[in-house]
Amino acid sequence: MAGPSPRAIRVALAQYPIGCFASAGAWRDKLARWVGEAAAGGAQLLVFPEYGQAELASLLPPDVRGDLKGHLEPLQALVPEALALHADLAARHKLHLLMGSLPVRAPGQPGRFVNRAHLFGPDGGHAAQDKLMMTRFEAEQWGIAPGDGLSVFDTALGRIGVAICYDAEFPLIPRRLAEAGARLILVPSCTDAAHGYHRVRVACQARALESQCLVVQAPTVGAADWSPAVDVNVGAAGAFGPPDRGFPADGVLALGTMDAPGWVFADLDLAAVDRVRLDGAVLNHRDWDRQGQAAEAAPRALTTIVKAV
Repeated sequence: MAGPSPRAIRVALAQYPIGCFASAGAWRDKLARWVGEAAAGGAQLLVFPEYGQAELASLLPPDVRGDLKGHLEPLQALVPEALALHADLAARHKLHLLMGSLPVRAPGQPGRFVNRAHLFGPDGGHAAQDKLMMTRFEAEQWGIAPGDGLSVFDTALGRIGVAICYDAEFPLIPRRLAEAGARLILVPSCTDAAHGYHRVRVACQARALESQCLVVQAPTVGAADWSPAVDVNVGAAGAFGPPDRGFPADGVLALGTMDAPGWVFADLDLAAVDRVRLDGAVLNHRDWDRQGQAAEAAPRALTTIVKAV
């Protein structure tokens, strides 16, 4: 997947409705249609959302798919076909594709499932990133466990990082990706209320500011009443950069219509990241490490102020 980095790339961000299918063929047709539409729009990189492929569970018997924890093990039998289909679609259309994540059995750990997103290249090869920080619902009710490790992917589009939903709300995770050379961070998300959506969106914009990089969000949308895991989905796709020279004043490069299924396209200038890091009005990326010195001095200053009052 490695290669030279271009100046700009077109990204397609899915506002993706969770489907319910009568057959595997119907599921395959949906994915082929979505990827075909994004390719026709000139996209070089497609981003599907967190738990976008949880819809595979609709192919299980109703009594199984309706069991929040009980469907996880049967779901594993469908994972190889999902990987094969996405590899074929990426190769067929000669593009990069972040597959919607889904619960996957942790290797060698029976009964332990992680939330895994797979990034495919135009050659059909792929690598994966697991979610590291689990929400209360995942940890306390669903039984999804945190993964291990953080990766940056060398691709023909440049270095790309993935921070799955809640991971983006913690500054150090995307920061490690940026420090490892990622100028573009993908944030697939799945939120069941506007509060959750805005938490992730605000986090994306903050991460773009802090590391002077590009961050894109792709959410699930709509209702999936058949699923106890992803029954309600709220959000809008967006692409964000630092609010600085070479970017919009608010840092918003593209923003979808709330809860409307479809693709949101964004043209991302990766070279603009290098320019703003070198000569921005501020240099957040460079100055990250200096905040420690400032924080060490802050308690002493606070003590002085309190005494003066």
